[in-house]
Amino acid sequence: MTVYTGYLAIHQFEKELERELEIRGLIVAHKKERFYLVEGEHPQLIWAQVTGHKMEFLPISSINDGVKKLKALGRNWGLFTVAHHRRAELIQLELPKIKKTPIPFRHPLPTLPMGLWTLWEKDLILCTQKTSSPFPLGEFDFEEDKVMPPSRAYLKLWEFFTLYAPEAIQGGVALDVGSCPGGWTWVLRTLEFDKVYSVDKAPLEKRIMDLGKIEFRKESAFGLDPKSFGEIDWFCSDIICYPERLLNLVKRFMEAGTVKNFVCTIKYQSETDWENTMKFLEIPNSKIVHLHHNKHEVTWFLKGSDR
Repeated sequence: MTVYTGYLAIHQFEKELERELEIRGLIVAHKKERFYLVEGEHPQLIWAQVTGHKMEFLPISSINDGVKKLKALGRNWGLFTVAHHRRAELIQLELPKIKKTPIPFRHPLPTLPMGLWTLWEKDLILCTQKTSSPFPLGEFDFEEDKVMPPSRAYLKLWEFFTLYAPEAIQGGVALDVGSCPGGWTWVLRTLEFDKVYSVDKAPLEKRIMDLGKIEFRKESAFGLDPKSFGEIDWFCSDIICYPERLLNLVKRFMEAGTVKNFVCTIKYQSETDWENTMKFLEIPNSKIVHLHHNKHEVTWFLKGSDR
């Protein structure tokens, strides 16, 4: 039986996924809507909303048969329809319901596997119980704080620390470069770091500064002397700049040897900068993901525990 890796492209970023598949030398065996199938077992891709591993085709004789066979494989299923939409919805309605309630920041992640399925043909299901996300189709919402954060950019850092660094401990020192108006600095402050350095040419909003334990430096991130901060537990950047410039900044701090962990947003202009994106990936043990709360940008990170 042929096994596939399934990639659901992020809405409006299908071309990015297609380019990533090309760069990695992966040949698409089948495609419907935003769903791409590649023969064999392959890793999660940056521009996939969710990746399905070891996907298999499952013949069914009826709606009830489809429900029965999916239930036999697992409890939780996320549906993405590519055809026969009403028939697929009728099957999904008979599967265990999944509550899509907003979660708090750093809430423990679901422990049960989250499956992925679609009705590929009228009587043919494509499915797997092994996916890249504990949430249906990789989609979820936070219980947002609509009072303190000066913008919704803070949700990216919330998502990172919830999904990719839940083990991050309190205390230590954090550095937020390009910090205005202060959303990421606010997140770091709520994580109760002993000290947060916040750097930007423009000031933080007063309510963020009033939280205390924040040292604001009114200067350009690109002129910083890494050694002027001492040991840094987390280097954080959501700065608006070309990827090459961010890469040079990161490498300067890496060469100083004073930073344990990095998390940075790589922002693009009109086109995705694949050349510098791949240079970020060349940094040993680092990873790049497209967060649910990212737009035309991705998140690069390097954790000290992974080095």
